[in-house]
Amino acid sequence: MKLLLTGATGFVGQNLLLAALASGRFTEILTPVRDPEKLTRQLAFEGVNPGPALRVTAWQDPVPGDVTHAVHCAGSLFARDRATCFRVNVDDTLRLLAPLPAAARVLVLSSQSAGGPTPPGREARTAADLDTPLTWYGESKLAMEQRLAAERPDAMVWRPPMILGPRDRATLPLFQMAAGPLRIKPGLRPKAYSWIAVDDLVRAILHAIQNPKSKIENPMGVAAPEPITDTELIATAAAVMGARGRTLALPHPVIRLVSAVVDAVPPLREGTPSLTRDRAREIFPERWVLDASVFREHFAVGPFAGLSETLAATHAWYVRAGQLPG
Repeated sequence: MKLLLTGATGFVGQNLLLAALASGRFTEILTPVRDPEKLTRQLAFEGVNPGPALRVTAWQDPVPGDVTHAVHCAGSLFARDRATCFRVNVDDTLRLLAPLPAAARVLVLSSQSAGGPTPPGREARTAADLDTPLTWYGESKLAMEQRLAAERPDAMVWRPPMILGPRDRATLPLFQMAAGPLRIKPGLRPKAYSWIAVDDLVRAILHAIQNPKSKIENPMGVAAPEPITDTELIATAAAVMGARGRTLALPHPVIRLVSAVVDAVPPLREGTPSLTRDRAREIFPERWVLDASVFREHFAVGPFAGLSETLAATHAWYVRAGQLPG
């Protein structure tokens, strides 16, 4: 079996690569990346010698036509402009998948952002709800899904929510903030979110691409059984580190003002891309919960990790990487 894996230097892709290598199920794992040296450093840090099973190629290299399985994790989350977001998330996706044979098992990671927040008055967003993306990223992921439906209808498309776990650089600011005496939370009321631990997602992906069942629901919501709140997330991160502090809720108008400042100052835009005016649109809704019952019924493998367990493993990885004090 030959696996094509994109995004191998990113959060989900890196965890998936390590799991695929450890499984020994694939005779070859092809990883097109923009920075091969970065992947080499990451594997060395993890103490992994991939051996002949791993074949690293440049991002623009042609994809061979004998791939039997493919997982597309790569994408642009914080593009500087809408055109770049669409080029990476839509055009590059279709270019990469086009050479794959019809018999290949293909799974593409989209995002909960493609659907948008939970509709008002509802507990969870379902597959039947109208898609209402709020950002360039969400719009591009939805456009990617629509193109795939037309050009690669056999591909499984999953919409994961917030993903937590080791090797996630994006969660580092959460721990840095939670370690301090004052923690900032956007909005005066708690916000609810679906989430999933990266190990649970990776196991489900490997199970799905080797499962002979056809796709059951496209796109499919992917999440752990219980949602969490933003206050719970901050408090749990603090508890993992044994930190004590106070959480300060900022009104939304303050967040809008901050996002306008970030957009106006290039160094701030580079340092805090999640607070641009475009990305900040996803901060304001109070519920990002999706119905992932179909996913859990057909693709979940084993019990789901809890929030405390997942954040403890994430914190331990940051300490090992020298990004947080022990």
